[in-house]
Amino acid sequence: MNDKEQDKKKKKGGNEIKRPCPPYSLWCKAQWNEVKKENPDAEFKDISNILGAKWKTITAEEKKPYEEKYQAEKEAYLKVMTKEKRESEAMKLLEEEQKQKTAMELLEQYLQFKQEADQEENSKKTKKEKDPLKPKQPLSAFFLFCNERRAALLAENKSVLEVAKIAGEEWKHMTEKQRGPYEEVAKKNREKHMQEMEAYKQTKDEEAMNLKKEEEELVKVQKQEALQLLKKKEKTENIIKKTKEQRQKKQQQNVDPNKPKKPASSFLLFSKETRKSLMDERPGISNSTLTAMISVKWKELNEEERQIWNSKAAEAMEAYKKELEEYSKSLAAATSNDEQQQ
Repeated sequence: MNDKEQDKKKKKGGNEIKRPCPPYSLWCKAQWNEVKKENPDAEFKDISNILGAKWKTITAEEKKPYEEKYQAEKEAYLKVMTKEKRESEAMKLLEEEQKQKTAMELLEQYLQFKQEADQEENSKKTKKEKDPLKPKQPLSAFFLFCNERRAALLAENKSVLEVAKIAGEEWKHMTEKQRGPYEEVAKKNREKHMQEMEAYKQTKDEEAMNLKKEEEELVKVQKQEALQLLKKKEKTENIIKKTKEQRQKKQQQNVDPNKPKKPASSFLLFSKETRKSLMDERPGISNSTLTAMISVKWKELNEEERQIWNSKAAEAMEAYKKELEEYSKSLAAATSNDEQQQ
């Protein structure tokens, strides 16, 4: 899809991000009504000419608020557009990576479906099963009466049709007082059914809400995973160019095993602990999905929660600095001794 088609779709959907107006346009909007009042008979073209001439005469100080507003809107616009573009590219990359996997899954689903269809080719179609947890509709007063009379009438060797007909006639000629007990039971059953339905609907709403949350969480993870893939792609060319250089440097360097290691950052400390809990909760999870979920959880931490990990990292850094200082002293002393002996 080219840029023009995308712009058209944005306009139709009403979600188009407006480009920032330049300082001159912002100033014109602010001055238009005033100039129109001063020149009520002037046409659009005339007012535009008046504003153009007036703009040339105003000072840089007067133009400054409009230029500052334009710069602020421009920065916000570019920030949003850059983010959307990166997310779009990341999602495309994720889609390409999963293309083969998805194709195989679809093939397996088709083969399974075909096998089941072949097995049930000669069988009758069954109706869609109803939810067994849904409360059943209560019987009306008339059907409660019919159930009560059915046993006695069947004992008299009456057919099903005769039972229904006789019960209907009897009900028709019953007084309100005689119908009262059945109406009362039916009313209680309806009230009970309403309560059960409310509880059932609440359960269904909660299930739907939980499902929605899971879907939103999955989208977050997928976006994060996609962005990570994009970052990897962006770094690939530089990594290839620098690989030989880095290998040569590593071969030349003699790393002292006694030198203190630099401590982990607050994010790495959080990542290490969160990784264990997520692997316990979701055994078999892929490494890329795991990394994406950790990133999402880190971004969702509030300032107070993040401060805990910052404090741990700060403590580790202080200890590292002390160890490094001691190491540097011992190294300097050893070097000095070597020079004296020589």
